Amino acid sequence: MKIDELLKRLENIKTDEDERREIAEYLARKLSVNNSVYAYYIMTKYKIIRDIKSYKKLLKFGGISPGDAYVYVDKFYCRYDSSSYLYPFFLDIYLLPYAYLSKLGFSSYGIVPATGLKYFAVVNHFLDVGRIVVEVVANIDNAAINMNLPTLIRGILGTKRIDNNEVEDIALQLNSQRLFAGYDSDEAWRILNRYYENRDTSLAKDVAAIIHAYNQIFRPYRTEYDLKSKQIIASFERKLF
Repeated sequence: MKIDELLKRLENIKTDEDERREIAEYLARKLSVNNSVYAYYIMTKYKIIRDIKSYKKLLKFGGISPGDAYVYVDKFYCRYDSSSYLYPFFLDIYLLPYAYLSKLGFSSYGIVPATGLKYFAVVNHFLDVGRIVVEVVANIDNAAINMNLPTLIRGILGTKRIDNNEVEDIALQLNSQRLFAGYDSDEAWRILNRYYENRDTSLAKDVAAIIHAYNQIFRPYRTEYDLKSKQIIASFERKLF
């Protein structure tokens, strides 16, 4: 193969970061409509976005395959505060269990057979400041392992149905783990909030450690979108430090 042909092929190969940037920016634009819908969505490999209810109907009537699923999406609305804006994965304790159990083929509220899932994402609307924040996890399986989720669901493996009480128990156990510099998810979020909103600089070391753990667990790609200009204003992979 000629050198110029090899270089051209290499240029056309998308990295994981490239793919997540495309996904994050696409979700920011497609889900930027200002309405009151708070919902979970599935985005397919073909960039078709369906809310969970519509996705279930398509599955039932053969209009889609579980292997077509690619990104599990959590869209919600929030008033601005620095912690929620900067670290949105702290805001919904059900997102990871819903996404991971969907990937394993389970079915329940918020959980649908979606075995092709590779990523999950949060799309957070801050209407009071006219911004949307999107974060896409680096890999759904790695995030689940980093949060010890496979261990927490060991008792339900072998069946593909799970009731809401079991899901709630899993989410609460997940949330109570002290994986963020010795703090659980709620404690970590409150510390971040005290640091950013109340300017409690005595927490600086704890905050640095929590941020490091957050980035290490989720390895997120982040996009910020301005609703007024309809423009991407920031897009980057969060790095460990």
